[in-house]
Amino acid sequence: MTASHKIPATVVTGFLGAGKTTLIRHLLQNAGGRKIALIVNEFGDVGIDGDVLRACESEACREEDIVELANGCICCTVADDFIPTMEKILARSPQPDHIVIETSGLALPQPLVRAFRWPEIATRVTVDGVVTVVDGPAVRDGRFAHDEAAVAAQRAADPNVDHEDPIEELFQDQVRSADLIIVHKADRLSEAEIEAVKADVLTHSSAGVRVVSAANGDLPADVLLGLASGVEDKIDARPTTHELEGQVQHDHDDFESFIAETPEAADAGEFEARVRRVLETHEVLRLKGFVPVAGKAARLVVQAVGTRVDTYFDRAWKPGEARLGRLVVIGEKGVDQAGIARALAG
Repeated sequence: MTASHKIPATVVTGFLGAGKTTLIRHLLQNAGGRKIALIVNEFGDVGIDGDVLRACESEACREEDIVELANGCICCTVADDFIPTMEKILARSPQPDHIVIETSGLALPQPLVRAFRWPEIATRVTVDGVVTVVDGPAVRDGRFAHDEAAVAAQRAADPNVDHEDPIEELFQDQVRSADLIIVHKADRLSEAEIEAVKADVLTHSSAGVRVVSAANGDLPADVLLGLASGVEDKIDARPTTHELEGQVQHDHDDFESFIAETPEAADAGEFEARVRRVLETHEVLRLKGFVPVAGKAARLVVQAVGTRVDTYFDRAWKPGEARLGRLVVIGEKGVDQAGIARALAG
């Protein structure tokens, strides 16, 4: 099969809370007639992102076209999870026009892209592009791109410091893999701040990358799809930090996740305030899930990153579905799981 007849696949990556699911939700609702198969990989056992995307009920991507991989980071389980999933998608008739893969916020795109060289899929699929979503306000505030002079001073003062902060390394690796970088949440930035963030991410990117800004995932499908990059043949020129240092490992021992269950909340505003207190008092990187609210037929979707909390009601709770809140909490190693669970339960 020639490259022009291969099914294009887009890998959407980006750090926790950057807005990947929001971007894909908008894409599915504005797909321009394309039939899309979607693979969603999450760090944790509850498929929050997949459930959010199913709730949009888009004709471009039916519920049966959404596949969740919640068995760990996709970049570490390529042979066990990703390849069999791709084979099942490719065996469908009719085949999709495009495949979109949303990686975990802790995933490295490089091992995943290299998997497209596997004989099982190499002749049938090509990586149209890697799209990296960047949390614009986070980069502006220095949460993912620390001051290089300060890092150098820290290393000089402490001979035990051999590597950068794992969060910063991961952010840089995701940026370096990109064909297209989206500075997201641009509505929370001034024009000058947007340009400063673009300049910042370009210091970590590969040559030829395109950088655009967006808010609420609002980008035309033609901007995200149809890049025709053939990334599987270029990815070796976009190495990870560990590869640059001559290492091959990629583990998630620096991070941990758990499920916090909560009873029905009396009020959406009160629960949002409860989440804010958790973010202020605990080292939480990301929190997301669904919570029942008294007197409300629909689920309250909770999305939190940094000190910011977003909530909205989506679909109604299904008949027989337990009205129980379940939130995935991701933090750095050693996060106080019991204390966070108690605080969220009220």
